[in-house]
Amino acid sequence: MSNAAVSRDDFAALLEASFHDHDVAEGAVVRGTVVAIEKDMAVIDAGLKVEGRVALKEFGGKNGPELKVGDTVEVYVERIENALGEAVLSRDKARREESWVKLELKFNAGEKVEGQIFNQVKGGFTVDLDGAVAFLPRSQVDIRPIRDVGPLMNTPQPFQILKMDKRRGNIVVSRRTVLEESRAEQRSEIVQNLEEGQVVEGVVKNITDYGAFVDLGGIDGLLHVTDMAWRRVNHPTEILQIGQTVKVQIIRINQETHRISLGMKQLEADPWEGIGVKYPMGVKVSGRVTNITDYGAFVELEPGIEGLIHVSEMSWTKKNVHPGKILSTSQEVEVVVLEVDPVKRRISLGLKQTLQNPWEAFRDQFPVGTIVEGEVKNKTEFGLFIGLDGDVDGMVHLSDLDWSRPGEQVIDEYNKGDMVKAQVLDVDVEKERISLGIKQVGGDTFTAAAESGEMRRGSVVTCEVTAVNEGGIEVQIAETDLTAFIRRGDLGRDRDDQRPEKFSVGQKVDARITQFDKKARRVGLSIKAMQIAEEKEAVAQYGSTDSGASLGDILAAAMNKRDEQ
Repeated sequence: MSNAAVSRDDFAALLEASFHDHDVAEGAVVRGTVVAIEKDMAVIDAGLKVEGRVALKEFGGKNGPELKVGDTVEVYVERIENALGEAVLSRDKARREESWVKLELKFNAGEKVEGQIFNQVKGGFTVDLDGAVAFLPRSQVDIRPIRDVGPLMNTPQPFQILKMDKRRGNIVVSRRTVLEESRAEQRSEIVQNLEEGQVVEGVVKNITDYGAFVDLGGIDGLLHVTDMAWRRVNHPTEILQIGQTVKVQIIRINQETHRISLGMKQLEADPWEGIGVKYPMGVKVSGRVTNITDYGAFVELEPGIEGLIHVSEMSWTKKNVHPGKILSTSQEVEVVVLEVDPVKRRISLGLKQTLQNPWEAFRDQFPVGTIVEGEVKNKTEFGLFIGLDGDVDGMVHLSDLDWSRPGEQVIDEYNKGDMVKAQVLDVDVEKERISLGIKQVGGDTFTAAAESGEMRRGSVVTCEVTAVNEGGIEVQIAETDLTAFIRRGDLGRDRDDQRPEKFSVGQKVDARITQFDKKARRVGLSIKAMQIAEEKEAVAQYGSTDSGASLGDILAAAMNKRDEQ
């Protein structure tokens, strides 16, 4: 074997070295040495079987002024050996691998990274993180949407990594998170220097329906519409406009959320102080209607002082009417103070109290016993409602419709719109009730008859038959409106005379009063009792049948005498 020949031991060493060289896997980042620079390429010995070439521009320049033979560099092994027998190396990919390692460490530690926005893509932008490319969603560029991103392009600035996926090569970053964190730190610092009760100046930044946001120099405070003025403010634009400088007082500070509540009215004197002395109960005052609701109307008595006229205090007679049909916004009205609550800052007002109570007026003009006239407004199951002077109603109960007939029967004789006369029976001002009676207008004939003495027990009266039925006949006593019912057994002394069908409607009959109950308002009549009484009287005057006169003679004589009288 020649000297050039390789010994068994040398071959083993070379083979081991060859295996060692192949320990470097494709896709790894290794250290290499620059062994030559040829035109625009650098020849790198990365400890592989063969050398590789890397473009100088990957090192930061076409000629690589900072790169020289003997320099140690890190490169990415794409392929250990290609078809040309060279290693395929990349400095750019090595840099990206380095960046990934560093970025993963910072991502896990929650640290910020520095990068540059260099391109716009669908849905956002691409960011260079020292070789690694990340995606910046448009929603994560700033706290508020911005139209022009030009000033932010190619400018080093901090970002927060939101998500990393090395397998897919995805990195998602946020600039907004960094700004919010920075802003939160600034807000915290500003809040530490503010105190509740402190008076500061600010600029109106935004206006909403419920208030305005005021910039206090890096932090916003909310000036609620109810804290702008002591008077009612329907919309903040009545007082403020965007860009206006205002002086406000800090009402509340929430140290956790950094929310600040502001007030303007607190810088003025509280008009509610001493309100009870200024507006005592019962005093009559003037004001302007500022708002109308379903339950009433608000009246401004002076700037910052409003009272409520509840719907129940608007009219004496108009019930269940919407306040808007009685009052209108901006109308000047005169009201009476009913109640003042300084603690709850409430004043109850009355509109109807400025007018005379119509029930009092009616009582004074039409005392009990007066006869009034009115229109039937309504019929109910318990009586009639009559419209009276003063826009009030009176009620005629069923029991006060007629003396002798049931009210349920009599009420059918009345219709809405009928004009009727009635007597005032009672006026209850507190309950707003007027009781009327129709039957009282003509007087109580039953009582009058009782007091006259004509309708006493034992008297004989003439009646007119008004109805005939199996049980007897109904009659009306002549020259009165008194009615009675004569039962079958009282129609005659003889059985044959007790048949109701012997009588006809309109027929005149005489009967004896057997009962006159003033309390029960009942008259009892009997033809039979009258006949028996006449027989006894005749016998007493003209003798008995024992004297030779017949009963017929005696009764005939008695009847003739009565007729002559």
